[in-house]
Amino acid sequence: MRIGMMVDVYKPHISGITNYVSLNKRTLEQAGHEVYIFTFGDLDHADDETRVVRSPGFPIVDTGYYLNFSHSRKVKTLIQSMDLVHVHHPFLSGRLALHYCRPMRIPVVFTNHTRYDLYAQTYLPLLPEGVSETFLQAYLPPFCAGVDLVISPSAGMAGVLRSLGVNSPIEIVPNGVELKRYHQACDDCRTEFGFTENDILLVYSGRLAPEKNLGFLLHAFAGTSEAVDHLHLLLLGSGPEEENLKMLAAELGINKQVHFTGMIEYHDIPRYLAMCDLFVTASVTEVHPLSVIEAMASGLPVVGVRSVGVGDTVEDGVTGFLSSNNQAAFAAKLTRLCIEKSVRKKMGAAARKASEKYAIERTTRIMLSHYEHLVSDAGHRQHGIRYRLRSLLERFR
Repeated sequence: MRIGMMVDVYKPHISGITNYVSLNKRTLEQAGHEVYIFTFGDLDHADDETRVVRSPGFPIVDTGYYLNFSHSRKVKTLIQSMDLVHVHHPFLSGRLALHYCRPMRIPVVFTNHTRYDLYAQTYLPLLPEGVSETFLQAYLPPFCAGVDLVISPSAGMAGVLRSLGVNSPIEIVPNGVELKRYHQACDDCRTEFGFTENDILLVYSGRLAPEKNLGFLLHAFAGTSEAVDHLHLLLLGSGPEEENLKMLAAELGINKQVHFTGMIEYHDIPRYLAMCDLFVTASVTEVHPLSVIEAMASGLPVVGVRSVGVGDTVEDGVTGFLSSNNQAAFAAKLTRLCIEKSVRKKMGAAARKASEKYAIERTTRIMLSHYEHLVSDAGHRQHGIRYRLRSLLERFR
């Protein structure tokens, strides 16, 4: 099967979507399929994988995204040679997928990876703040009606789409994770990083950005650190809030216990997780938090805020604790898990077991079954004089 993945942004931009698309591409290729990535910008980037097709674009502020309203005729022809196209961003790539594929009756799948209702000013920077949600309510329902299949990585995100007016059928297919990397990671490297066996290590992995609610996390950590000795917090990643968070850690008197690692190579993340005791996140903007699933695969219990995405992934009292969006409540649950080592171990084992349903091999099989069904249906429709005439006309557009 020839599968096209259309994304507004790809490597070297780092995000959960980029990592998932790359992993999914590799897994599909290992299964014998031919997978292309169609994206914009970074034309000089030396890709470490084949069949990444880039078109020029204008950079959008400093988001890492590029703007273009079309691909070249050559790229369009290549897209129209696919058996199926899978869109991972609904705006630029999504509209182009419908424009290029519907005349050719090529099935289009859309996965909604992002809380666009909460990230509107990041993803729609040209719109006034008050207009963004109204825009989503006007845009997403007809767009979803135009594709052949809507995928939500979590039940909670499916509910968000419904609240925005999407009435199309939605299938829930989690984004997969390469669990083996986390199961096999070295867990005896504390001394290499200057920690001892007596230290209790909390870890967060992801962008240091305003929507991640990291100020809340530092305040809660400061409260817990007053009750728990030898407590440390590792923040893996970088982002626009890094300097502000360093200043806040100093103001709270926890700067010697909070460790900013900067950007970590993705292949090194398992080593950092393996040496830690539990994973923490205060984000309420996640759809399907791959960082949480990666931590669970490493055998770490999770303390998070009850919300879409995190609440779909963490089972409260079993694989970790979920708190209300209240610093005192969060700190109380965090303190309990730090103090009670036996509970931490039990939850960590349960978290590792629960992560198995997110294995990339399993989720790819589920997605492939949807692909095959859509391609089969499209094959039955791609006959008749009307289709052949449209196909001929498309060659000259």
